[in-house]
Amino acid sequence: MTDASAATTSPPPPSFATKLAYGFGSVAFGVKDNGFNYFLLLFYSQVIGVDARLVGLAITTALVLDAISDPIVGYWSDNLRSRLGRRHPFMYASAIPVAATYFLMWNPPQGWSDEALFVYLLVMAVLIRTFITFYETPSSALAPELTEDYDQRSSLLSFRFYFGWTGGNVMSVLMFMALFPMFVTATIQDGRFNRDAYELYGIIASVLIFIAIMVSAGGTHSRIPHLKPPPPKRQMSLGTIFKEILETLVNREFASLFFAALLGAIATGLSAALAFYFSIYFWGFTPQQIGWITVSVFGSAIIGSVMAPYITRTLGKKRGAIIIGLVAFLGAPLPVTLKLFGVLPDDPNFNFPIVVLTTMIDTGLIICFQILSSSMLADLVEQAELRTGRRSEGLFFAASTFIRKTVQGIGVIAAGFVLSLSGFPTGASPDQVTDETLWRFGALYVPTILTIWMAMIAVMATYRLTREGHEDNLRELAKARAARAEAGE
Repeated sequence: MTDASAATTSPPPPSFATKLAYGFGSVAFGVKDNGFNYFLLLFYSQVIGVDARLVGLAITTALVLDAISDPIVGYWSDNLRSRLGRRHPFMYASAIPVAATYFLMWNPPQGWSDEALFVYLLVMAVLIRTFITFYETPSSALAPELTEDYDQRSSLLSFRFYFGWTGGNVMSVLMFMALFPMFVTATIQDGRFNRDAYELYGIIASVLIFIAIMVSAGGTHSRIPHLKPPPPKRQMSLGTIFKEILETLVNREFASLFFAALLGAIATGLSAALAFYFSIYFWGFTPQQIGWITVSVFGSAIIGSVMAPYITRTLGKKRGAIIIGLVAFLGAPLPVTLKLFGVLPDDPNFNFPIVVLTTMIDTGLIICFQILSSSMLADLVEQAELRTGRRSEGLFFAASTFIRKTVQGIGVIAAGFVLSLSGFPTGASPDQVTDETLWRFGALYVPTILTIWMAMIAVMATYRLTREGHEDNLRELAKARAARAEAGE
C-alpha cells in the first residue's frame, strides 16, 4: 500500500487476534507499574532500610528527569520513516533494555549507605522509565491507528487495560500467595521483609516483560501496511518541532484531559504507594488474605473491560466516565472511613470479605473509567489532524505518559508525608504500630485522596467532543484526503 492510499482509506477493523496481541503488550507496562506503585517504596524503605522520604524523592526525581523522553519519543515515532512503519521499530528495540533494567531495580548492592542506595535507585528508575517510554508511547499510539471507529476504540483499549491490570496483578498474587510464604525463614518470619523474595520477583517479572513486548510487536506486525504514514518530508529545525508540538496539543479538549489526568496521576501515586500499608498495618491482613484481595482484581479487570464498551455505546464516553468516576472514587475510601468511625470492628477476619468485595467492584469501576478516558484521548487525534494536517498519535499518548511520570511521584511523596505526619515507624512490624498512629494514618489519607479525585472529575466535565463530533471529524478528514489524492499529493 502506498502512502497516498494509506492516507485516504480507513484501516480494516482489527481482528480478535490483533486485539489480543495488542492488549497483551500492556502486560509489560502493567508489571513494571505494579512493581513501582505497590512494592518499590515498601521494598526500599522497609526491607532495605532506606528512609521512606529518600525513596519517594528518588522516585519523583527520576520521573521528572525521565519526562523529557516522552514528547521526544512521541514526536519521533509520529515522524519516523522505516520499512517497519512508525511504531514497531521502537517496540522491537525496547524489549531487552526494559527487561534488563527492571531486573537490576530489584537487586540493589548490599552494604551501601542510604545515600549510595538513593543514587542507585535514582539511576535505575531513570533508565527503566526511559526504556519503557520507547515501548509504551509508540505502542499506545497504535490504538487510534488500528481503528477510527468511536465504539471500536473503547473495545480495543479494553483489551489493553485488561491485560495491563491482569499482568501487574499476576505478579502481586505471585508475591503474596507464593514468593512471600516461600521465603519465610527462622530469622525472617515474614517473607514480605526478605530481600531474596524480591530478587526472584525481579527475574520472573523481567522475563514476562520481555515476552509481552515481543508478542505485541509481533502480533500487530501484519497491520503495518494499514497504519498511517508519516507526514511529508519537510525542513526540520528545533523551532519547527516545538511549533508543531504546540499546534497539536493546544486545544480545549486536550487541556481538559491533560489536567484531569494530572490530578488522577497524583491520586494514583498516593493510593498505590499506601495500598499495602493499609492491607498490612491498617487492616492487619495476613499475606494470604492480601493475596486473595489481589486475586479479586482479576475480576475487576473483567468488570471494567466489559463495562467500558457498553458504557460507550449507551452513555457516551464523557458522560459515562463522569458517572462511573463519581461512584468509583467516592466508594474507594469508604471501608477505611467506616473503620475510622468504629462502624467496622477491629477484626481482620470480619473485615476481610467486605474489603475483598468492595475492592473488586470499585477497582472494576476505576478500570472502566480509565478505558473511557483513554478512548476520549484517542478521539482527539482526528480533531488535531483537521487543524494541523498531521497525524500525531504519538504526541497525544506521550503527553499522557508525561503526566503520569511527572506528577505521579508527587503522590508518592505525599504518601511519604502521610506516613511521616501520622508518626509511622520505619521498618516496623504490624504489632509495633499503635492504634493512634493507624487512626491518624487513615484520617490523613481519606480527605486528601477524595479532594484530588473530585477535582479531577470537575476538570474532566469541561471536555466537549461527542460521538457526533468525532464522526463529523472523520467525514471532514475523508473529504480532505480524497481531495489530496485527486490532486496527486
